[in-house]
Amino acid sequence: MPGRAIRIVSYNVRYFGHGTRGLVSTRRSMDRIANAIAGLEPLADLVCLQEVETRSLRALLAHRPASDDAGETQLERLMAMLSKALAPRRAVYEAHYFPAHAYAVAKGAHIYTTGLAVLAHRDFVVDHHNASRPHDITHRRIHALRGLKQTRICAHVRFRRKTPLARPIDIFNTHLSLPSSMAREFWTSRVRMGFGRNQLEEARNLARFVEKERTSDRFVVLGDFNSLPGSPVYQHLVGEMGYVDPFARLHRMSEGELRAWPTAGFMQLRMHLDHVFSGKGIEWVDFEESHPFGDRTSPFHGLSDHSPLIGRCRAP
Repeated sequence: MPGRAIRIVSYNVRYFGHGTRGLVSTRRSMDRIANAIAGLEPLADLVCLQEVETRSLRALLAHRPASDDAGETQLERLMAMLSKALAPRRAVYEAHYFPAHAYAVAKGAHIYTTGLAVLAHRDFVVDHHNASRPHDITHRRIHALRGLKQTRICAHVRFRRKTPLARPIDIFNTHLSLPSSMAREFWTSRVRMGFGRNQLEEARNLARFVEKERTSDRFVVLGDFNSLPGSPVYQHLVGEMGYVDPFARLHRMSEGELRAWPTAGFMQLRMHLDHVFSGKGIEWVDFEESHPFGDRTSPFHGLSDHSPLIGRCRAP
């Protein structure tokens, strides 16, 4: 009999500041996201988050820490709220933070910071992670502006269930850049997301890292790719690298149907920018509780400018 499926969540939380259009993080936004994660049934085994801060003016301006927690990070605050929300279910997660970039105004003071996070359920063991040194996948074309370019990273976690003979799975969590506005095609092309040369170079950097670090075909690459289905970024990962898009496969969606199922929204625009890819050693069961962006029946509605992708899989 196959074991219980592993449930994985990928979610861009917009620094827990959607109510202020991302300008500052708020306690209410973080609390609602914590409760939405805690309310999943069944609970997620691995939660991969994009756009998570460490400490900055943006993170603290409207969400002040307690006086005795002056050094508390944004992820630590989330984990405190999540633990409270999970108390009735007696569930515990181990959190790992992967810093990407910091915009400083003075030594030790940051306007804002960027990063990724991975939360692993206590039923799983994390054998390896690169939190102390996340892999840089940024494409920096103009040398004079290298220091201003926001760093893009890939977080890597290798985890396995706490059972005999459990095989590890490699998880790669990432967040690609937007298409560069300094490229001529940005202003002349009708479609942009995933078509930027800088984005394609980052996708290539990402794929090289995945191929170097994965230990088997049991791997998952997920996150906010800022790229449409069918774009050069998408085609590189699915077409050239041979990664599987399980969401498209399970729902038997064409490229056009995928684009019409939005995972993110900006003003009146609705776009499919978030993806889950995997190796052939992963068998996918479903994507239940994944809702298109804007679906008011989703427990995550109105909490971010992205909606989470929530999938269940097995590693036979």
